[in-house]
Amino acid sequence: MQNTPVSIAVIIVSVLASVSLVYLLARFWPPGTRRSTHNDIVGPSVQVLGTTYAVILAFMLSGVWTNFRLAESNAEREANSLVNLSRISRGLPASESTQIYHLVKSYAAVIVNDEWPAMDKGEVSPKSHEIVQQIWRVLSEVQPQTPAQQLSLDHALAEMSNFTEFRRIRQLQSRSQIPAMLWAVLVVGAVITVASACLFSAEDIGIHMLHVFFLAFLLSLVLVAIANIDHPFRGPVHVTSQSFTYALDTINGEDLL
Repeated sequence: MQNTPVSIAVIIVSVLASVSLVYLLARFWPPGTRRSTHNDIVGPSVQVLGTTYAVILAFMLSGVWTNFRLAESNAEREANSLVNLSRISRGLPASESTQIYHLVKSYAAVIVNDEWPAMDKGEVSPKSHEIVQQIWRVLSEVQPQTPAQQLSLDHALAEMSNFTEFRRIRQLQSRSQIPAMLWAVLVVGAVITVASACLFSAEDIGIHMLHVFFLAFLLSLVLVAIANIDHPFRGPVHVTSQSFTYALDTINGEDLL
């Protein structure tokens, strides 16, 4: 689910379908005819199913949230590495130092204005790749004239290596998602859990429908949350480009010119 209206629609449809099932069961299979023979069997079964599904659901929600936080942390590291590269490059010869400074600024601007919107569509901006290649080319052509410049070049190459690693990880994270098999387990588990709760026989159908309503609402809400968080850079809940915006402001504040 990549937008809020779809998420809301899924929750509403799930709740209405669950409550409708309770009503249809009460209409065509009166509670009085199944109370004495079914509740003793359904009760323990629902407890086992509910507990098992709760563990699966908690594990999956915890997993996608952990991945989301890792993606957020990695993006911050990439932005910090970009700022470090800009600062370290000051120790290089003037020509290369100026080139890297402007390339770093361009990269941050492209990430904020092009790559982040592209990742929301599951894509990556080719402009950022071109800038990374240009930075590597400039660094590879540096001819240090002093020991200090050589030291700056060594640090710049090390920082560039870290920076490109963070970039590759971010791109991989933007494409990662829960496998279809696990989604099948989540959806089927939710259907079985809610359907089992609907099989209870209660004298007051209103209370029974309210109970199923709350259960279906909670499960669908958690599933929608998992679906949205599963894509760290897409949908209504996503990692923002704030770290790169801050990095760009920092670099602009340290203008070499």
